[in-house]
Amino acid sequence: LQVDLWQPSSAFHVVEGTVTDVRVPQNTTRILLPYLQQANIHYTVLISDLQKAVENQTGLRSYRNRRSLSGYNYEVYHSLEEIQDWMHHLNRTHSDLVHMFSVGKSYEGRSLYVLKLGKRSRPYKKAVWIDCGIHAREWIGPAFCQWFVKEALQTYQTDPAMRKMLTQLYFYVMPVFNVDGYHFSWTNDRFWRKTRSKNTRFHCHGVDANRNWKVKWCDEGASFHPCDDTYCGPFPESEPEVKAVAHFLRKHRKQIKAYLSFHAYAQMLLYPYSYKYETIPNFNCVESAAYNAVNALQSAYGIRYRYGPASSTLYVSSGSSMDWAYKNGIPYAFAFELRDTGHFGFLLPEMLIKPTCTETMLAVKNITLHLLKKCH
Repeated sequence: LQVDLWQPSSAFHVVEGTVTDVRVPQNTTRILLPYLQQANIHYTVLISDLQKAVENQTGLRSYRNRRSLSGYNYEVYHSLEEIQDWMHHLNRTHSDLVHMFSVGKSYEGRSLYVLKLGKRSRPYKKAVWIDCGIHAREWIGPAFCQWFVKEALQTYQTDPAMRKMLTQLYFYVMPVFNVDGYHFSWTNDRFWRKTRSKNTRFHCHGVDANRNWKVKWCDEGASFHPCDDTYCGPFPESEPEVKAVAHFLRKHRKQIKAYLSFHAYAQMLLYPYSYKYETIPNFNCVESAAYNAVNALQSAYGIRYRYGPASSTLYVSSGSSMDWAYKNGIPYAFAFELRDTGHFGFLLPEMLIKPTCTETMLAVKNITLHLLKKCH
């Protein structure tokens, strides 16, 4: 039975009592469902026609008025080309607050663009790193990164908290980390997760860009097999995207005080460690930041996020960007798992972009303001 695991990401984490989301080919359900009944495994069909759900999300693109950036719609999903055009546009039109640059090139030769947001108020400022779209199919991630930038630029004049953030800090925002994979999820396979590097021996593409970092690399929760969704790669930082971002973060590690990575889905706010059950040294500060952020998020629509160390809150995984950032001296490292908890899974409808981003924004502002206060 060829099934695509949506949650958790690896069969390794499927144990008795785990709620598991799987995608199956249409013709497989005839075999699978009787099998589940026989095994006394309780199941629910969440999306009966996945093809239709995908088409609803990407089908009607032409009415979008693709080129007009003044009317850029933040409540729809955008292709890589649209996102990069939007970045170029902001770079031209908001040069007082936005500086766009590239940290390198992807496996397929695409630029890895980052927006640096903030007032050039003083020569040295602390910074916050934000990345979205490490996993290609998690489209709500890039949507949030764009939303964050929009909010920063639109509310800078009117919101004292935002003004304080942009005056005292820089934000490095990378809306699409895994550019090749994201592009592929638009053109070929909506549920693609990994990068697109080639493996000659196995004829499988891609590495899990969140298992490719040099921290307990390819240990528990990662796979050595190139065809697996959690393949760790041939060696740490084998993926040019991971290598480029790691290089940038290493170079700016004294400046960057927080690392925020946006994933989907599970409705969780996670902090280190992912690779082991052990308490981080600055646990109290990080824990209180998470607690307050989750409460701020809930205040918008009543959505309650679980929070805690990734290993015990979600599952053990090695080689993650969050653990790596923390190990490299960035004291606040968080991974968000945005909406939902499986009803729509990776196909979160566009009408939920606004509420999801609105509540997430409250959490991010909360963490940022926590950062500006000294925590002992």
